[in-house]
Amino acid sequence: MLVEQINPTGWARTYLVTSNSLATLIDPIHANVERDLALIEERGLTLKYIIGTHTHADHITGGWELAEKAGCDFLMLEGALTYGVSRTVANGSDLLMGGVEFTFHASPGHTTDSMCIEIPGFLFTGDYLFNGSGGTGRDDLPGGNLERHWQALSILQGINEHTQIMSGHEAPGTEPQTLLWNREHNPVLQMSSFEEYKTWQESEWERLGSVSAIGVALPANLSGKVPQ
Repeated sequence: MLVEQINPTGWARTYLVTSNSLATLIDPIHANVERDLALIEERGLTLKYIIGTHTHADHITGGWELAEKAGCDFLMLEGALTYGVSRTVANGSDLLMGGVEFTFHASPGHTTDSMCIEIPGFLFTGDYLFNGSGGTGRDDLPGGNLERHWQALSILQGINEHTQIMSGHEAPGTEPQTLLWNREHNPVLQMSSFEEYKTWQESEWERLGSVSAIGVALPANLSGKVPQ
């Protein structure tokens, strides 16, 4: 099994999981569809699955277009609103690809359809959890819910502490860290009350300001219509 982060620039991350000549792409981006397909072909892989961790408000997913061009399934959590999803997964369900077992954990809060994807040694968290000072994704966007996100952090109690956290956004060049490391360096994982989390989130909203892409990305993800 090989796990790679394949976006060399920008903050949004796409992961490629390969095993026995089969491939899964996690959180591909619309702008990189042709590049991703070329990479799959160059390596002689068969793209088996595309998985979205949530309905993004900050970039347009490449899920539906990749699924159409590669003839594979585009998976998201049950109830996901993203256009073009051909197969949904339930909380706690498993899926095999080339001998690798994927386990899906519903983790609502950043969006209603947020989920984490666990494979041996790795947890793909989308915007549910970032590495270090990034904390978690913001909960003030459409579908966000502070209390549900805080409650969903309990999922981590069942994850091995040496698991690498593969988040949906990091500064270019940032290396993933273990859950154990994040328990010591991620401010959210050091909080003991919802009130602490709420105060931290509200300060993040003020610091980050508005999401410039939301007026384009979210409608495109919901409708499958990419603006010119």
